[in-house]
Amino acid sequence: MHDTGSPSSLIQPELIRLGCQPADKEAAIRLAGQLLADAGCIDPAYIDSLLRREAVANTFLGNGLAIPHGMVEDRQLIRRTGIAIVQIPDGLEWNPGQRTRLLFAIAAQSDEHITLLRRLTRLLQDEVRLEQLFNARDAAQVQALLEETPPAAAGEAAAADLAERAQWIVDYPNGLHARPAAQWVEAARRHAAQLQVRHGQDAADAKNLISLLQLGLRHGDTVTVSAQGPDDAAALAALLSAMRDASAQEQTDAALAAQKAQLLAAQQGWIPPGHPLSIAGVAASPGLAIGVVRVLHAGQLKVPDRPVALGEGGDRLHEALSATRAELSELAAATASRLGKAEAGIFHAQAELLSDTDLITLTCQLMVGGHGVEWAWHQAVERMAERLAALGNPLLAARAADLRDVGRRVLRQLDPALNSATLADIDGDDCILLAADLTPSDTATLDTGRIRALATAQGGPTSHTAILARTLGLPALVAGGPALLDIADGTPAILDGVGGRLYLNPGEQDLASARDWLQTQQRTQQQQAEQRQRPAITPDGHRVEIAANINRPDQVAAALDAGAEGVGLMRTEFLFLEREQSPSEDEQFHTYSAMLDALDGRPLIVRALDIGGDKQVDYLKLPAEENPFLGMRGSRLLLRRRDLLEPQLRALYRAARSGQPLSIMFPMITSLKEITRLKGWCEGIRRELDAPAVPLGIMVEVPAAALLADQLAEYVDFFSIGTNDLTQYTLAMDRQHPELAAEADSLHPAVLRLIQHTVAGAARHQRWVGVCGGIAGDPFGAALLTGLGVAELSMSPRDVAAVKAKLCANGHDRLRELAQQALACDSADEVRMLARELT
Repeated sequence: MHDTGSPSSLIQPELIRLGCQPADKEAAIRLAGQLLADAGCIDPAYIDSLLRREAVANTFLGNGLAIPHGMVEDRQLIRRTGIAIVQIPDGLEWNPGQRTRLLFAIAAQSDEHITLLRRLTRLLQDEVRLEQLFNARDAAQVQALLEETPPAAAGEAAAADLAERAQWIVDYPNGLHARPAAQWVEAARRHAAQLQVRHGQDAADAKNLISLLQLGLRHGDTVTVSAQGPDDAAALAALLSAMRDASAQEQTDAALAAQKAQLLAAQQGWIPPGHPLSIAGVAASPGLAIGVVRVLHAGQLKVPDRPVALGEGGDRLHEALSATRAELSELAAATASRLGKAEAGIFHAQAELLSDTDLITLTCQLMVGGHGVEWAWHQAVERMAERLAALGNPLLAARAADLRDVGRRVLRQLDPALNSATLADIDGDDCILLAADLTPSDTATLDTGRIRALATAQGGPTSHTAILARTLGLPALVAGGPALLDIADGTPAILDGVGGRLYLNPGEQDLASARDWLQTQQRTQQQQAEQRQRPAITPDGHRVEIAANINRPDQVAAALDAGAEGVGLMRTEFLFLEREQSPSEDEQFHTYSAMLDALDGRPLIVRALDIGGDKQVDYLKLPAEENPFLGMRGSRLLLRRRDLLEPQLRALYRAARSGQPLSIMFPMITSLKEITRLKGWCEGIRRELDAPAVPLGIMVEVPAAALLADQLAEYVDFFSIGTNDLTQYTLAMDRQHPELAAEADSLHPAVLRLIQHTVAGAARHQRWVGVCGGIAGDPFGAALLTGLGVAELSMSPRDVAAVKAKLCANGHDRLRELAQQALACDSADEVRMLARELT
């Protein structure tokens, strides 16, 4: 037998480990996978793919050899082809009755490894060489033994075909490997006839898996399949049928892997040409940053227990709490000035934690038990934080992080020596900051002149840290795992906040590519900013109204400067948060009037109070619910709380008497009965105040409202679709869950179909439909929504310029075609692939 090609380039000494004693099969696979990851052959996530393969296939080859390999659909995680070799001289139980002494972990981008696999199957019959490999003492010996041509390959005569024969061309994209070969064997063994597969001079017994794998068949090879015996014709037909049947699965798997790789490229925006080693996390803040890794090692805080008199301890705790409140107040003021009042609210909320009765009570109980004030406070904070984190609710887990943050502030007031590592310990410029996690106060005070990006081992995309990173414009990833903290301080790196990946030790080619990408992005953003005041009109003349999502009158000027043409969503809950009682009717009236005055005749859509779910207000004393997202929130709450609904409606209708364009919309509508009741309230108040009629709309946030759109449209003036909530209710995924947030994608075809249904239902009564959810601010999402017939898009002001640029560059007819394609897709990933078809 003659081998085409040589495996020498795949057998590298640094990928060989001898004399290993892993505890079990998983440990052995992880060891081999880590070798591949350390060599830059795979993304570390591919190690999990190697383990998943074991759950669906037996990778034990025979005679002490095992060949673990990953799932085909995860091939995009392979940076370059490589094979890690782990020698286990004493052997390891692979499966019951199967013992492995040599493990070959394969990461193959295509079929480069087939020559080596072919040699491995021949090794199974060469006991002398196998023993040499099992007992080799250095990597060079292993490499030499594997590169040496097996004696059995020399001087073999061409095999003869059997009586019944047919030809077939291998159309498996990755050649013949174990899974399809096993299907061949299974089909062949059902028949008494002898069955053979020949390629060139080499022939294999079709009932023998190893024999088939020795052929080393690649995509495009022509084989002769032959049979001889009592049922040879039926046997030949059955084997050919099995070979063809496997084609569909192999081609589907290869297409899926290619699609995932393309999607990854589309999502990342930038891909390093040199494929450096990388660590994957969850994208938290977009952008690309080049810099040097600086690791913040917080360490475990050790709080000594120094008992003092109870009166003294109580006084010290009181003073520390007061000082911490003052410190948080100053930090909130500084954050409001730097980032905005909404971001400053994080620290107002932290200050409220200092007044928690349970926390103070537990601290005092521990002091009464004879413990020191520092130790008692620290224990109370940790116990309550652990209790919150253990509930499995991501919102409460974020609250636990805030509690620990504020708890350490109090500790520093009690004893300045009780301090973990801080950002003051980080020096140098162009830093990519790595940490187990960052507190909101750490993030808010980052020096963006030195810190270019950040990555955390823990956390989720909806944490306060992620929110603040986006506000600061810092590229960031979260949930990078513990490996993030093992990176050597000073390592050059590139952080991609879109793809959620940290690239280590990039080469000159990678750095040059990243710099070019950054320059291109900056030029694009500058061009978009220069044209942000133009209307969003497609080249074929279709116009879309572009509005802003804001909370307060003082945000109007910045929104208009960003290119917004009005306010499509004024969130009124901000008036009710961070205070001890509801705002009065007069206070609300002055706020709405100020918003109208700032807009100077441009449209304003005010959303009635949307409290509940992820927005809780303590002083309203709402009943505790196991699942607040499915409970008393939005309009359900308003209809039961006249004390909340009536003052707000009175304030709005008083503001409407100015004659400026004002619309009101109600959140979380699920039925016509809710609409008629709310309209009744509105009309009664309007008449009482002798105010003008204003357009009344509803938020479409649940599938029920979308499916009833044609009926509801008769009773309202417009719809505004909240895609964030509509997505989580449609897909049954909490959009704030750290592990599910990435999958709760509003471009899922099911969500898009509900949007299409809403638009169609509204059109029956000549009603317009807007979108104020997250995908309205995504240029590609905005393009699809326009193609679906959405008339108004409302978004964060920072997204306006990019959305206008996308709509002005693509014709409406093309967008409608693209929207139809999206509706026919089977996943959000497939929908996002369509982004490449737009200008």
